[in-house]
Amino acid sequence: MENSGWDKTKLNTVNRYRNRGKYDYQTVNTIIDETPVLHVSFSAPQEEGGNRFPVILPMVGCTSNYPDPAVPNKSESRVVYLHGYVSSRIIRLAQIADQEDTDGVDGMGASANSIKGIPICVAATQLDGIVLALTPNHHSANYRSAVVFGHAHVVTEEAERLHALELMTNSFVPSRWENTRYPNSTELKSTGILRVEIESASAKIRAGTTGEDRKDLKDEEMKQRVWAGVVPAYLQYGKPEPAPTNVVEKVPEYIEQWVGDENKKNYENACEAAK
Repeated sequence: MENSGWDKTKLNTVNRYRNRGKYDYQTVNTIIDETPVLHVSFSAPQEEGGNRFPVILPMVGCTSNYPDPAVPNKSESRVVYLHGYVSSRIIRLAQIADQEDTDGVDGMGASANSIKGIPICVAATQLDGIVLALTPNHHSANYRSAVVFGHAHVVTEEAERLHALELMTNSFVPSRWENTRYPNSTELKSTGILRVEIESASAKIRAGTTGEDRKDLKDEEMKQRVWAGVVPAYLQYGKPEPAPTNVVEKVPEYIEQWVGDENKKNYENACEAAK
């Protein structure tokens, strides 16, 4: 049987509440694709003046099984595409690493045959609810999170760049790419695309109601004065507001349909997670 997830290693194993850990491709890919903003962390070389801190950036991204995008199967290993400005630090570092790989040695001093690109970590988190227990120590949150470890390369092939741009555009609103003006050459040149080859990943999910201390459950006086339960939390999109330059009279149906569908799905997911 073909492997449908990542092997558990020291790098990706969930240690706290291990039963919440998930390692299958389907779960990790779905969380990444449904999270509007990803957080990408990497270590930058110490520049003049000394940069002692790791770097973390909010970025737009999504998964893909390119070069076979016609098969939308999230239950297999994929890559993550990230969108950035062509002269941003993370793009420049990836370009340097790609060049050093081509020359035979990467930025970490390894041969080109062993490891390529810059090592990065991609994190995605969605909040589904605030869990209010009888005592602050048992308060929690319902959430879905995923962490991906891999190496990032700059995408240079035009067909793959366009695939990634269309995919990320439509990850905001489906069908948006074909309902906009095609990017011109200047816009395409100023856009950087990173392709993250995933080496390891895992997800962690918390759902359900409160978890209480046994002694608290026997304290009837305290239970009478302290409310306990879950406040569902979800992303809700509002009514589309036209730009001052907009001349289209009606909001397109595909946008209104997406807003309604997303709000309904997010609400139902949060309420289901609270049970």
